[in-house]
Amino acid sequence: MTPLHPRRVRWRAGLAAGVAGLVAGTGVLVGAPPATAATADPNVYYVLVNRNSGKALDVYNLATDDGAPINQYARNDGNWQQWRFLDAGGGYYKVQSRHSGKVLELPNSDDGVQLVQNADSGNSRQHFRLADSAGGYVRLVNRASGKALDVWEWSTADGAMVSQYQDLDGANQQWQMVDVGSVGGGNPTPGTFTNPIKRNGPDPWLQHHNGYYYLATTTWNSTITMRRSATLAGLASAPDQVVFNLANRPNGCCNMWAPEFHLINGRWYLYYVAGQNVSDFNPTQRLHVLESAGTDPMGPYTFKADLGNDWQLDASVLRVGNSLYLLGTYNAGGSYGQSLFITPLSNPWTISGSRVRLTSPTLSWERQTHPVTEGPEPLYRNGRTMIVYSASACWGPDYKLGLLTLTGSNPLSASSWTKSPDPVFQRSDANGVFAPGHNGFFKSPDGTEDWIVYHGNDSASGGCDMNRSTRAQKFTWNSDGTPNFGTPARLGVQLSAPSGE
Repeated sequence: MTPLHPRRVRWRAGLAAGVAGLVAGTGVLVGAPPATAATADPNVYYVLVNRNSGKALDVYNLATDDGAPINQYARNDGNWQQWRFLDAGGGYYKVQSRHSGKVLELPNSDDGVQLVQNADSGNSRQHFRLADSAGGYVRLVNRASGKALDVWEWSTADGAMVSQYQDLDGANQQWQMVDVGSVGGGNPTPGTFTNPIKRNGPDPWLQHHNGYYYLATTTWNSTITMRRSATLAGLASAPDQVVFNLANRPNGCCNMWAPEFHLINGRWYLYYVAGQNVSDFNPTQRLHVLESAGTDPMGPYTFKADLGNDWQLDASVLRVGNSLYLLGTYNAGGSYGQSLFITPLSNPWTISGSRVRLTSPTLSWERQTHPVTEGPEPLYRNGRTMIVYSASACWGPDYKLGLLTLTGSNPLSASSWTKSPDPVFQRSDANGVFAPGHNGFFKSPDGTEDWIVYHGNDSASGGCDMNRSTRAQKFTWNSDGTPNFGTPARLGVQLSAPSGE
């Protein structure tokens, strides 16, 4: 006897009472749902949520090009997860992305073919009918192949492929159509934005300069990229542009992490982490700095200097009075573990003194997953100098932010800094935000508001990888002069854009 295909075995288990058997001699499946046709309102945008995974149909990586894959991703209701159903005749629809304007297409009739988006060509591979399933769910059946849209191999992972398979009415072929607003209603509406502002954007750094927002994030390859937009919302779909290529750097060609660009004396200095192109790259990671030719954050840049000859990460620049200091994290050894450091600079690219250990992971919440303090970022207000840093390990859900305040007179002395006993920003299970950290700060265009940019994960199982996304939100201040970052906002929620856009 030929064994059942594993996909059919799982389908049978999922249907349970729905599969009662065949009526003798008829070929009719007792209890199977009728092949009735659901309808869609062409004046409404829908988010399509898979019954098996709970994930939404998603234009992966916010692509706008023909042939880009359509996969599943944690629901966030962004434009890249919103779909409009346009009449294609004969009870079929074209399913159009609000983000790209392209329509869904199955390139051929093969099982396992990648669902993509393409410009509307009118061919039957781009047409889908809606078939009713139990509980108000629908299946999307392709006109050319007669097969149903299917989350391949019943995956529940972010980024899992959506394909087609024989219409078996399994839970991985069933979709909930969630009405998220009328066409023309605007999402985001003018003057708003939704997070994430960049998918696959760990270790973000964002600045507003001369009418534009500029954003750089870890690439994990040999390029440093940047994107820009006149609005915060526009960063989500702005193209990444390569501003520097590390491929020809013998001592730091690859694995680019944590870029930051600082305007100092009329030039931009872009600090980054990179290592050698080896399989175990961690021991080779070093700090480096580039210099711009002028005042454009996108360069052009030239290589300026290496900053140290041992393992160091997460460079930033602290300014106290007329003095500059390099901040970062390093392995302090022994019980100190991964600690924050400070080093004097004579100019933005030249170290002028010894490295000093600023603080180590001494508090229980700094050691929750693994003892780590990293990503130090300066924050200034009303004469107060602070450093906001990331603690615990980035591969756990409890990565969070801590606070140091300069309470003494010497920034190079650890005793001049006071550590807050509690974290100042951390996960929100209610909002589906985990491991928020590695932040930066920027001002609204009119200079009246303070904003934090950071990365986060969509689930507690998220890792320390490129799946982390860039988010931003406004923050306020406590009466004691410390920042109040509030709670990390849920993805897809409309937030007011920075003042002055």
